[in-house]
Amino acid sequence: MVNAEKGLIAKRWRVSDALMRTIINNRILFWIVLGLPALALLFEFSLGRIDMMDMIHPTGEWSARLMIFAMILSPLVSLLGAQKWLQWLVVRRRAIGVAAFIYAVLHLVFYLIDMGNLDDILAEWLAPGIWTGWAAFLFMLPLALTSNDRSMRLLRAGWKKLQQLVYPAAVLTLLHWIWVHNSYTAALAHFVPLGLVLLARFIKKPLIPLTPQGV
Repeated sequence: MVNAEKGLIAKRWRVSDALMRTIINNRILFWIVLGLPALALLFEFSLGRIDMMDMIHPTGEWSARLMIFAMILSPLVSLLGAQKWLQWLVVRRRAIGVAAFIYAVLHLVFYLIDMGNLDDILAEWLAPGIWTGWAAFLFMLPLALTSNDRSMRLLRAGWKKLQQLVYPAAVLTLLHWIWVHNSYTAALAHFVPLGLVLLARFIKKPLIPLTPQGV
Protein backbone atom coordinates (compact mmCIF):
# COMPACT_ATOMS: atom_id res chain seq x y z
CA MET A 1 0.00 0.00 0.00
CA VAL A 2 2.80 2.40 0.93
CA ASN A 3 4.73 1.56 -2.22
CA ALA A 4 1.60 2.14 -4.30
CA GLU A 5 1.09 5.56 -2.74
CA LYS A 6 4.75 6.48 -3.33
CA GLY A 7 4.43 5.38 -6.94
CA LEU A 8 1.31 7.48 -7.40
CA ILE A 9 3.01 10.54 -5.87
CA ALA A 10 6.06 10.02 -8.10
CA LYS A 11 3.82 9.71 -11.17
CA ARG A 12 1.95 12.89 -10.30
CA TRP A 13 5.27 14.68 -9.77
CA ARG A 14 6.53 13.57 -13.19
CA VAL A 15 3.30 14.73 -14.84
CA SER A 16 3.45 18.09 -13.04
CA ASP A 17 7.13 18.51 -13.92
CA ALA A 18 6.47 17.68 -17.59
CA LEU A 19 3.54 20.13 -17.67
CA MET A 20 5.64 22.89 -16.09
CA ARG A 21 8.45 22.31 -18.58
CA THR A 22 5.97 22.45 -21.45
CA ILE A 23 4.59 25.77 -20.20
CA ILE A 24 8.03 27.27 -19.54
CA ASN A 25 9.37 26.24 -22.95
CA ASN A 26 6.32 27.34 -24.92
CA ARG A 27 7.45 29.93 -27.48
CA ILE A 28 4.00 31.47 -27.88
CA LEU A 29 3.71 32.00 -24.14
CA PHE A 30 7.19 33.57 -24.08
CA TRP A 31 6.17 36.02 -26.81
CA ILE A 32 3.00 36.84 -24.90
CA VAL A 33 5.14 37.69 -21.86
CA LEU A 34 7.36 39.91 -24.03
CA GLY A 35 4.26 41.62 -25.40
CA LEU A 36 2.57 42.30 -22.06
CA PRO A 37 3.80 45.92 -21.71
CA ALA A 38 2.50 46.76 -25.20
CA LEU A 39 -0.80 45.02 -24.53
CA ALA A 40 -1.18 46.96 -21.28
CA LEU A 41 -0.57 50.26 -23.09
CA LEU A 42 -3.03 49.43 -25.86
CA PHE A 43 -5.63 48.42 -23.27
CA GLU A 44 -5.22 51.74 -21.46
CA PHE A 45 -5.45 53.55 -24.79
CA SER A 46 -8.64 51.69 -25.75
CA LEU A 47 -10.24 52.84 -22.50
CA GLY A 48 -9.26 56.45 -23.18
CA ARG A 49 -7.03 56.67 -20.12
CA ILE A 50 -3.97 57.62 -22.18
CA ASP A 51 -3.49 59.18 -25.60
CA MET A 52 -1.04 58.50 -28.42
CA MET A 53 1.67 60.73 -26.94
CA ASP A 54 1.56 58.79 -23.67
CA MET A 55 2.66 55.63 -25.49
CA ILE A 56 5.78 57.13 -27.10
CA HIS A 57 8.14 57.09 -24.12
CA PRO A 58 7.08 53.75 -22.56
CA THR A 59 7.55 51.85 -25.82
CA GLY A 60 10.98 53.41 -26.31
CA GLU A 61 11.97 52.55 -22.77
CA TRP A 62 10.84 48.93 -23.17
CA SER A 63 12.84 48.72 -26.38
CA ALA A 64 15.94 49.86 -24.47
CA ARG A 65 15.28 47.47 -21.58
CA LEU A 66 14.94 44.46 -23.86
CA MET A 67 18.04 45.49 -25.82
CA ILE A 68 20.01 45.65 -22.56
CA PHE A 69 18.55 42.31 -21.47
CA ALA A 70 19.61 40.62 -24.72
CA MET A 71 23.09 42.17 -24.58
CA ILE A 72 23.82 41.27 -20.98
CA LEU A 73 23.20 37.52 -21.27
CA SER A 74 26.48 36.44 -22.93
CA PRO A 75 28.68 38.40 -20.48
CA LEU A 76 26.72 36.93 -17.56
CA VAL A 77 27.34 33.41 -18.85
CA SER A 78 31.06 34.20 -19.03
CA LEU A 79 31.04 35.58 -15.49
CA LEU A 80 28.67 33.16 -13.76
CA GLY A 81 29.14 30.01 -15.79
CA ALA A 82 26.52 27.89 -17.56
CA GLN A 83 23.70 28.36 -15.09
CA LYS A 84 20.47 26.65 -16.17
CA TRP A 85 18.38 29.80 -15.95
CA LEU A 86 20.95 31.71 -17.99
CA GLN A 87 21.11 29.02 -20.64
CA TRP A 88 17.31 29.08 -20.83
CA LEU A 89 17.43 32.82 -21.50
CA VAL A 90 20.35 32.59 -23.95
CA VAL A 91 18.32 30.19 -26.11
CA ARG A 92 15.64 32.90 -26.27
CA ARG A 93 18.04 35.80 -26.78
CA ARG A 94 17.11 36.36 -30.41
CA ALA A 95 13.43 36.59 -29.50
CA ILE A 96 14.26 39.18 -26.84
CA GLY A 97 16.27 41.19 -29.37
CA VAL A 98 13.51 41.06 -31.96
CA ALA A 99 11.03 42.15 -29.30
CA ALA A 100 13.30 45.13 -28.55
CA PHE A 101 13.09 46.09 -32.22
CA ILE A 102 9.30 45.67 -32.30
CA TYR A 103 8.99 48.08 -29.36
CA ALA A 104 11.30 50.46 -31.25
CA VAL A 105 8.93 50.25 -34.23
CA LEU A 106 5.97 51.01 -31.98
CA HIS A 107 7.93 53.89 -30.46
CA LEU A 108 8.58 55.30 -33.93
CA VAL A 109 5.00 54.77 -35.14
CA PHE A 110 3.49 56.51 -32.11
CA TYR A 111 5.97 59.38 -32.54
CA LEU A 112 5.09 59.83 -36.22
CA ILE A 113 1.36 59.71 -35.52
CA ASP A 114 1.73 62.20 -32.69
CA MET A 115 3.76 64.59 -34.88
CA GLY A 116 1.05 64.43 -37.50
CA ASN A 117 2.85 65.86 -40.52
CA LEU A 118 6.15 65.69 -42.38
CA ASP A 119 7.02 69.37 -41.91
CA ASP A 120 7.06 69.09 -38.12
CA ILE A 121 9.07 65.87 -38.30
CA LEU A 122 11.72 67.43 -40.54
CA ALA A 123 11.79 70.62 -38.46
CA GLU A 124 13.22 68.76 -35.46
CA TRP A 125 15.19 66.17 -37.43
CA LEU A 126 18.60 67.48 -36.37
CA ALA A 127 17.76 67.89 -32.69
CA PRO A 128 20.18 65.71 -30.65
CA GLY A 129 17.36 63.82 -28.99
CA ILE A 130 15.78 63.03 -32.37
CA TRP A 131 18.57 62.09 -34.78
CA THR A 132 20.08 59.75 -32.21
CA GLY A 133 16.78 57.89 -32.07
CA TRP A 134 16.61 57.58 -35.85
CA ALA A 135 20.24 56.43 -35.99
CA ALA A 136 19.70 53.82 -33.26
CA PHE A 137 16.69 52.50 -35.17
CA LEU A 138 18.72 52.20 -38.38
CA PHE A 139 21.41 50.22 -36.57
CA MET A 140 18.78 47.92 -35.07
CA LEU A 141 17.04 47.28 -38.39
CA PRO A 142 19.60 44.90 -39.98
CA LEU A 143 19.98 43.09 -36.66
CA ALA A 144 16.27 42.39 -36.46
CA LEU A 145 16.01 41.38 -40.13
CA THR A 146 18.81 38.84 -39.74
CA SER A 147 17.75 37.38 -36.38
CA ASN A 148 16.70 34.07 -37.91
CA ASP A 149 18.28 30.72 -38.74
CA ARG A 150 18.26 31.31 -42.50
CA SER A 151 20.29 34.52 -42.17
CA MET A 152 22.76 32.79 -39.85
CA ARG A 153 23.33 30.09 -42.47
CA LEU A 154 23.68 32.57 -45.33
CA LEU A 155 25.95 35.05 -43.54
CA ARG A 156 28.01 32.45 -41.65
CA ALA A 157 30.88 34.23 -39.86
CA GLY A 158 29.58 37.55 -41.11
CA TRP A 159 26.48 37.12 -38.96
CA LYS A 160 28.43 37.54 -35.73
CA LYS A 161 30.24 40.55 -37.15
CA LEU A 162 26.90 42.10 -38.06
CA GLN A 163 25.71 41.63 -34.49
CA GLN A 164 28.42 44.05 -33.33
CA LEU A 165 26.13 46.83 -34.59
CA VAL A 166 24.22 46.42 -31.35
CA TYR A 167 26.95 48.39 -29.54
CA PRO A 168 26.56 51.67 -31.49
CA ALA A 169 22.80 51.09 -31.36
CA ALA A 170 23.00 50.88 -27.56
CA VAL A 171 25.16 54.02 -27.26
CA LEU A 172 22.78 55.96 -29.51
CA THR A 173 19.81 54.69 -27.54
CA LEU A 174 21.44 55.88 -24.32
CA LEU A 175 22.09 59.35 -25.79
CA HIS A 176 18.57 59.50 -27.24
CA TRP A 177 17.09 58.69 -23.83
CA ILE A 178 19.23 61.28 -22.06
CA TRP A 179 18.61 64.10 -24.54
CA VAL A 180 14.88 63.51 -25.01
CA HIS A 181 14.25 63.61 -21.27
CA ASN A 182 17.02 66.14 -20.57
CA SER A 183 18.03 63.92 -17.65
CA TYR A 184 20.70 61.32 -16.98
CA THR A 185 19.04 59.49 -14.10
CA ALA A 186 16.69 56.96 -15.72
CA ALA A 187 18.92 56.25 -18.71
CA LEU A 188 22.03 55.62 -16.61
CA ALA A 189 20.07 53.51 -14.15
CA HIS A 190 19.35 51.15 -17.04
CA PHE A 191 22.65 51.27 -18.93
CA VAL A 192 25.25 51.43 -16.14
CA PRO A 193 24.62 47.81 -15.03
CA LEU A 194 25.14 46.69 -18.63
CA GLY A 195 28.37 48.69 -18.83
CA LEU A 196 29.66 47.21 -15.59
CA VAL A 197 28.90 43.64 -16.65
CA LEU A 198 30.57 44.19 -20.04
CA LEU A 199 33.61 45.69 -18.31
CA ALA A 200 33.84 42.76 -15.90
CA ARG A 201 33.52 40.35 -18.82
CA PHE A 202 36.32 42.12 -20.69
CA ILE A 203 38.60 42.16 -17.65
CA LYS A 204 38.04 38.45 -17.10
CA LYS A 205 38.60 37.39 -20.72
CA PRO A 206 39.98 40.34 -22.70
CA LEU A 207 41.10 38.29 -25.68
CA ILE A 208 37.75 36.66 -26.42
CA PRO A 209 35.44 38.89 -28.52
CA LEU A 210 31.99 39.62 -27.19
CA THR A 211 29.27 38.15 -29.36
CA PRO A 212 25.89 39.77 -28.70
CA GLN A 213 23.14 38.02 -30.63
CA GLY A 214 19.58 38.51 -31.69
CA VAL A 215 19.07 42.26 -31.24
